Amino acid sequence: MHDEHTLFGFLVLGGAQAGLSWSTILRKREAYRKAFGGFDPERVARYTERRILSLLNDPGIVRNALKVRCAVRNAQAWLDLREAVGSVDAHLWQFVRGEPIVNRWRARRDVPARTKESDAMSKDLKERGFTFVGSTICYAFMQSVGMVNDHTRDCFTHER
Repeated sequence: MHDEHTLFGFLVLGGAQAGLSWSTILRKREAYRKAFGGFDPERVARYTERRILSLLNDPGIVRNALKVRCAVRNAQAWLDLREAVGSVDAHLWQFVRGEPIVNRWRARRDVPARTKESDAMSKDLKERGFTFVGSTICYAFMQSVGMVNDHTRDCFTHER
């Protein structure tokens, strides 16, 4: 996946998911898309305090002030990163050398929560001002956008 709005969307959803189940966040995905301007980092970066307070009253999203402010801060950091490196997509994919990592796990219990690649991504993003981007969140992001295939060998989607 190489669309910057989609990548930014998964970053927002990953931050929202911290401490919650993915099923909770996935049920709220359309509300997040609406609340966060179609996951357009340029729009979200301009959110005012008034807009943030409005989002904290939106029952369609997780109404956690830290997580909502994180999305706005990360949009600003996203634009700064784009200015610095040219392509956020290329920058993020460089952590997997531009190609998806295809693992061949036997069982779900074998899938790690983080890797050296997610550690490196987390460190880089934190240094660039992103928040809610710990290594575990980065690894989930990498899985969700196709940078890592962690489907077990017996999963019907593994080969896809």
